[in-house]
Amino acid sequence: MYQNAASLSALERWQDVVTQNLTSSQVTGYMRRTVQMGGMEGGETFVEGATPGSQGDGLKGYFPEARFAIAFNPGENHPTRRKLDLAIAGPGFFNLQMPDDGPIAYTRAGQFSINKERMLVSSQGFEVLSADGNPIQLLPQGGEPEILPDGSIKQGGAIVGKVGITQPEFPSRMVPLTIDLFTADDSAGMKEVEEPDVQQGYLEGSNVKPLREMVDLVNISRAYEANNKLIQTRDQLLESALEKLT
Repeated sequence: MYQNAASLSALERWQDVVTQNLTSSQVTGYMRRTVQMGGMEGGETFVEGATPGSQGDGLKGYFPEARFAIAFNPGENHPTRRKLDLAIAGPGFFNLQMPDDGPIAYTRAGQFSINKERMLVSSQGFEVLSADGNPIQLLPQGGEPEILPDGSIKQGGAIVGKVGITQPEFPSRMVPLTIDLFTADDSAGMKEVEEPDVQQGYLEGSNVKPLREMVDLVNISRAYEANNKLIQTRDQLLESALEKLT
């Protein structure tokens, strides 16, 4: 019964992740959340001949454990024809400066705009950082910017900056801040992408496949029903045994 109850708890967590994936499937740059089921040792079941209370004489019990991760495979890039929409065709993340000298945030969502100080900012208003780690300021009278495939920003015939794109050596060590923002410490090994491929006028969609998530929901429902049925059956057996004893 304890094992089945632990299974129900793990399945509920899995369902929460699948639900988040479905509701975020239309969010630009969203990375699919995943759940891996593992086993955690706990307790013993005594069999015939074993002495109750003697550790090691029974069968070891294992309980399911949900482990969360993120699928960092890129989504599909879709054309928008908007000059400040950028997508990365390949590895890498855009670098954003969090407010109040906060940590650098990383995102694949390149829906940028220009604020009143002519700074290139994200949809959250965070400043987009250049390859040398500084905010990018566009020229007031330079006209519409042209972003080259290597991330260089050309305005009025001159290069005014270059969008910084970095890639972690260990993506699993990145920590989600929001739906489409991540942070990372030194252990992630963030390094500049030497030859990025930036597409102007495109945005990257999420890497969620809704049909796959719906199949997972069906499997979760069936597993939940099976474990719940086993708990009810064992509960009925215990109730019957108590009635006979009394």
